[in-house]
Amino acid sequence: MIKVAIFDLDNTLTDFKGMKENAVDAAVEAMIDAGLLFPPNEIKQKVYEVYEKKGIEFQHVFDVVLEELLGEVNYKIQAAGIVAYRRAREASLVLYPHVRVALIGLMKRNIRLAVVSDAPRKEAWLRLCYLQLHHIFDFVLTYDDTKAMKPSPIPFRRVLHHFQVKPDEAIMVGDWPDRDITGAAQVGIITVFARYGDTFGTKESGAHYDIDDIVELLDIVDELNKSSGSIGKH
Repeated sequence: MIKVAIFDLDNTLTDFKGMKENAVDAAVEAMIDAGLLFPPNEIKQKVYEVYEKKGIEFQHVFDVVLEELLGEVNYKIQAAGIVAYRRAREASLVLYPHVRVALIGLMKRNIRLAVVSDAPRKEAWLRLCYLQLHHIFDFVLTYDDTKAMKPSPIPFRRVLHHFQVKPDEAIMVGDWPDRDITGAAQVGIITVFARYGDTFGTKESGAHYDIDDIVELLDIVDELNKSSGSIGKH
């Protein structure tokens, strides 16, 4: 019997990769307009190089890029980039189709909802609040809460302990096989691969189930809760 549904946040509930690309593109265009006279592709390459070194949530990316390109931070250019980035981020931060339908459907089935994210606590909550999901989830666990990134079993065990459920009473939905699926599976949680959010061209997810639309999760949960038989790949 499934009692808890656990979700990754980025590229599972919201198209984080698409949002990030749109925001960076807007920032680059704005910085060029403000006087950063370098080719757009060169600036974008620098931005993503910084993200690769510092992490995708690094908050001072434009400072580093400007120091590398100009030898100093030009605050007119920096401000133009930040404002454009934030505006594009807000416009692009949207839920995948049917996310709200799926979450409400699970709630109607008396299933508790959780998020396990590798994002920093502040950034995860900002996204959840912007998406108006902050009242829907019973438990939100971020990197800052455990200092352990998936596929560590620590965050998954913390969720099970919080809800006082057994591993086979929980189901995990995520887009990253090496982190979401592997991490949940190693503690015995049933796994669902969100193929719609895959950014790696995954052929074999290793999950119990693969889905192309999050609403398919409702049928999976109904099937599992009707039968105590073996769980197969779907």
